[in-house]
Amino acid sequence: MTDDIWSRDEVESPCINICVVHPETRLCTGCMRSIDEISQWSTMDPDQRRALMLELPARADQFKKRRGGRAARLKR
Repeated sequence: MTDDIWSRDEVESPCINICVVHPETRLCTGCMRSIDEISQWSTMDPDQRRALMLELPARADQFKKRRGGRAARLKR
């Protein structure tokens, strides 16, 4: 009897269960994927998933910039 655990060789989803779509960028603020990317994830092959995973860190910068707070919202 072995204690080996069966595992699949797949790229794990970047989902962190914070599923909120930003109204302007249309990206999930948790995983940084678009709605289309989220819905297509299960049908992507490993190479497509890896390529997308490499893009996600750069997208996070969009949420770090200061947007002006309440005053900016009132000007809209």
